[in-house]
Order: sequence, then structure tokens, then C-alpha cells
Amino acid sequence: MHFASTRMAAPPEPGPYMPDLPAVPAWLNKGDNAWQLVAATFVGIQSMPGLVVLYGSIVKKKWAVNSAFMAMYAYASTLIVWVLVGFRMAFGERLLPFWAKAGPALTQDFLVRRAVFPATAHYGRGGALETPRTEPYYAEASLVLFEFEFAAITLVLLAGSLLGRMNIKAWMAFTPLWLLFSYTVGAFSLWGGGFLYQWGVIDYSGGYVIHLSSGIAGFTAAYWVGPRLKSDRDRFSPNNILLMIAGGGLLWLGWAGFNGGAPYAPNVTASVAVLNTNVSAATSLLTWTCLDVIFFGKPSVIGAVQGMMTGLVCITPGAGLVHTWSAILMGISAGCIPWITMMILHKKSSLLMKVDDTLAVFHTHAVAGVLGGVLTGLLATPELCALDSPIPGARGVFYGGGILQIGKQLGGALFVTVWNLVVTSAILLCIGLFIPLRMPDDQLMIGDDAAHGEEAYALWGDGEKFDLTRPETTRTGGASGAAREDTVEQRLTSMGARGVTIQL
Repeated sequence: MHFASTRMAAPPEPGPYMPDLPAVPAWLNKGDNAWQLVAATFVGIQSMPGLVVLYGSIVKKKWAVNSAFMAMYAYASTLIVWVLVGFRMAFGERLLPFWAKAGPALTQDFLVRRAVFPATAHYGRGGALETPRTEPYYAEASLVLFEFEFAAITLVLLAGSLLGRMNIKAWMAFTPLWLLFSYTVGAFSLWGGGFLYQWGVIDYSGGYVIHLSSGIAGFTAAYWVGPRLKSDRDRFSPNNILLMIAGGGLLWLGWAGFNGGAPYAPNVTASVAVLNTNVSAATSLLTWTCLDVIFFGKPSVIGAVQGMMTGLVCITPGAGLVHTWSAILMGISAGCIPWITMMILHKKSSLLMKVDDTLAVFHTHAVAGVLGGVLTGLLATPELCALDSPIPGARGVFYGGGILQIGKQLGGALFVTVWNLVVTSAILLCIGLFIPLRMPDDQLMIGDDAAHGEEAYALWGDGEKFDLTRPETTRTGGASGAAREDTVEQRLTSMGARGVTIQL
């Protein structure tokens, strides 16, 4: 028997795979959208759990909960403020040369349309359009998420300057205000189409917007909040170095999304940026470690993490714009210059010694961020700049860009520095009128338990603390009434002990 074959009509695709609107508009590139969401997730992992783990482990045991929670709270509060008004203040339509118009990013009409940076069109002399505005090939919702992760990590990094003494209630008030009045200004000025963007200041992925601003704001905030207890400043050993390394590792690997997502597409710039990021971080870590060995006789693990950090920060302003051999040079510089400012100049400056910058965010982020911005002004190649910069013919000084480019880089750094110094001071002085910025000394002696009623490590059953001043053995009555010696281990067992944590 012969059966006539008939062509059956294909059933309609289910909702997520519809070939037409509304699921897949003509402008949507699925690969671009997928990469941007992945990059956003990578950057999010840097904060949650990366810096949460790093902060919770790099401090004394009594501050582990408070330090981790400061990072967690900053991340959560930033997201709500970001979708309410923050995103459009940073990447919306121009209001002032340094600020965009506020507005919500909450409605379907806004979030499912094609992503756009309204103010990024660049006009040359005579008003001729030289570079059209940036319009990635995915929905606005993807851009809102990606840029939120950058805003959040800036505040989390800033928190590193304030660990171990800031009143958590003051921090809760500070984070949304600083986001609105400081971060959005830097983001619009350098990325959203503001005056520094139009002038040609190069900040590929946040050397100024994120790292310089967090370093200056953190240092300024540390000045106004005041120092830790002297006992904490003198000895602030990490409570878990292995977890500190794990947090640092998440930060390093997450930087692939940080610099790889900056071009807003998975293009060749992204590939170069991710490679350069890793090369610079590795070079800086090794350089910092070698300096520790040369001057102190042994490698410091904390120093290695700091060297990794400065390498990542330094390459960020130019990750997708320089050769990989330039990334090695930037890594060497990042391992040397911040090391010198932290280990030598810091001890010779009365101001630096007075201000208690807990995790040295000024050195690892502000110094490294400016260093990276200046080196980018020297080493950015014309070919890579042509793929990313809105200014036709942009290039570093070593490629014929002229000394003016260094002037632009320094001018951009100066604006970000002054703005953050003034605005951060104003915010904290206002908050201080209503909420004490620093915890009282009696609570600082206790730490987490005073701030949150919680501690990082449970000692045993009911939380009773073991008295180390008691003798190693104690006499108790045995079953027959005769006295017997109980060892420390036996006493702990009888109390339901699961382990002992020594207060640093």
C-alpha cells in the first residue's frame, strides 16, 4: 500500500519562543540579551556573596555579622531606589550637564522596549551628528538590571571604609541618599551622556564612576564617622582567612561580567576586556606579593588579596581599550603604586593616619582607579577606542592622542573627587543631626551582639561563653562521691559544646 505524504502545518511555537511580537521583537538579539543577563549576574555575585563573604571574614570575629550585613543591606536598598528613580537619574534624558531626569523604571511600557541611552548622541562642531546614541539589542529591563549591579557594588565597596564602628541605622539612612546624590551624578556624567562623556574622558567600565567615587566617599565618610576603638585599630586580624580568599576569588571571577559586559554586547571588545582583566589582576597580585617578600620577608595572604584588587581596579578604566602587554604594565603599576601609598606614604601622612579607613579602600580603589584612568589616557589604542568611544579619533597619548587626553583624565578624576567629598560630607552631617554616626564605645567593645543581638559563630548549646581564665582542670564529685578532675574538654562536653571560638 502506498500512502500519500501530506505536509502538516507546524503547530504554533509556545509563548517564550514566539517568532513575532511581543516575545521576540525584530530588534532583540538573543545572544546579546543572554550575555548581558549573565554579565549582570556575574557582577551581582561579586557583591552577593563575594564581598559579603570577604567582609564577614576579613574582620575580627566580633564584627563578622555587622560587616556582612552592611554589604547585604546596601545591595538590597540600592535595588529598590534604583528602579524607583535612580536608573533614569543616571541613564535617562538630560536634565543638567551632570544629571538626568528622574523617573521610575517599573512599568511594562518602559521595561520591554528597546534599551537606549537617550543622552549619548555626540555632536561635533557645527552641530553635526558624529556618533548616534547607544541602543543595545535587548530590552530596557536587561539594562536596568546590569547597571543596578554596578550601582550596588559601589556602595558595598564604600562600606569597606566604615567597618567596625558605624551605627547600622545611620548606614541604613546613608545608602539611598548617597546613591541618589552622588552615584547617579558620576554615572550620568561619564557614561550616560553627561559633560565628561561628551568631553571625551575615558572610563571604560568604572575606574572613576565606581572605584574612585567609592574610595573618596569611603575615606570622607570614615573621617566624619570617626575611628574604631584603639584596641581594634591596633589588632584587627581576620576571623577566617580561607573564607576571605573565597570571597576574593568570587570578586576576581565576577569581574568577567564587570568588564566583559561594559560594551553592552558580546563583541571583540568584551573578549579583549575579559582577558586583560585577568592578566592585570594576576600581575598585580604577584607584584604585591613580591614586594611583601622583599620588604617584610614573607608573603602576606591579605596583601595578595589587596594586590588582586588593585590590579582589577586599575585595568577597569581601559580593559577593552588597551593591548594585553599594556595590561601587564598596568598590573605591575597597580601592584607597586598603591603598595607604596599604603605601606610607606600612609605612615608619613598625619591625615591618612588619623582617618580610620578600615579596609584601605582609599588606596585599593581611589588610588588604583586614578592610576588606571591616567594609564588608559596613555595606552588606549585608536582601533579599540573606535569600537567603544563616542569621540571620533579618540586614542591614548602614546598613539598620537596628545597630552590633552591626560588633561581630560585628570579633569574627570578631579570632578569625581570633589563631588564625592562635598556630597558625602553633606549627607553625613545631615544624618548626624538625627542619628549618631558612630556606635558608642561600650557597644563597640561588644560588636555584633550589641548591634544585632546576633553573633557569627555559636560557641555551644545555649550560647554560654567559655571562661578561659578558669584553671585547665576543675574538681567535681564522682559517682561514688569521691572528687575527680575534669579536663577542659570534659567540661565543654558536659555543657553541650560544639567547639570553641577565641575572641580576637
